[in-house]
Amino acid sequence: MLLKGLTEELTSNNYNVIDTALNGAIALELITKLNPDIAILDIEMPLLTGFEVIKKCEDKNLKTKFIVLTSHKESRYIFKAKTLNISGYLLKDEPFQEIQKCIHTVFNGEHYYSSTFNDVFDKEISPKIQKIKLLSPSERTIIRLIANNKSSKEISESLLISIRTVQKHRSNIINKLDLSSDQDALSNWVSTNKLLLASI
Repeated sequence: MLLKGLTEELTSNNYNVIDTALNGAIALELITKLNPDIAILDIEMPLLTGFEVIKKCEDKNLKTKFIVLTSHKESRYIFKAKTLNISGYLLKDEPFQEIQKCIHTVFNGEHYYSSTFNDVFDKEISPKIQKIKLLSPSERTIIRLIANNKSSKEISESLLISIRTVQKHRSNIINKLDLSSDQDALSNWVSTNKLLLASI
């Protein structure tokens, strides 16, 4: 229904809708074949997600620019969109005028993000990135290993350092990230922010 409604709105406003797709695999096939100026994708699609389609298109060096139309406001989705350098990110509950503004802006080579997107990035993601930047090279190595589910013993063996040194690093990381002293606080933070850690 959303696809049908969006297609009708675009067509009635004189946009050239060259095709539509009911799943990510068909979307990838059509984008590769037709090379549209702009493709509007949902994140949640059968077979391939919107992000997977965009990544595969980037790997093919296609010139198509992407707008994501989604219900997801969570920071992990917004950071992923930023990492992929997606041209537009809009929420499904926004009016059609916002989609028009986004298409126009993206077509002219600029980025257009929902105000929610910018709020989440500025208030949730950017502060975390700044805290991660405070970590020393050794601490970054250790937090990456924690992200790979390595225990303190496994980390000490792989880095040839004592468990006590690993624990000292963990304590420093917890302080720099402003986490609680709860035993699982660091593991939980790492699990939630794996995408951020992969970027450092």
